[in-house]
Amino acid sequence: MRGPVAPPQVPLSASRAEVFADLVQDSVERLERRWPQLTDIEFMVLEVPRFDPAGDDGWGDEAVPLGGTTPAHEGRAARVIVYRRPVEIRTKGRDERAALVHEVVVEQVAELLGLTPETVDPRYGED
Repeated sequence: MRGPVAPPQVPLSASRAEVFADLVQDSVERLERRWPQLTDIEFMVLEVPRFDPAGDDGWGDEAVPLGGTTPAHEGRAARVIVYRRPVEIRTKGRDERAALVHEVVVEQVAELLGLTPETVDPRYGED
């Protein structure tokens, strides 16, 4: 008798984008234990940052950003954005990627809250 390897509701494999989104969610959940107000922030994953050839994208002469923030505005929640492709390019394996994702999330949350990354996560920079 032949049948499916797994029930239909269980994915056999997750896409790279889904795995990455899970890393961001894991990081957010880790921080929410310490900072419950993060439930008011929308966390997003985008493939790449927007590039404005006119130079209005805020990058200046810096490298491609790994994340960004958008403050709350007119009823819209504040946002923390993590850019998947730049993070993936800078990491080799899942553990290294998870550490960099957490670092980016901590830095962006710190920026939104007006705190230092070490205040947001006392273990920041230890990985």
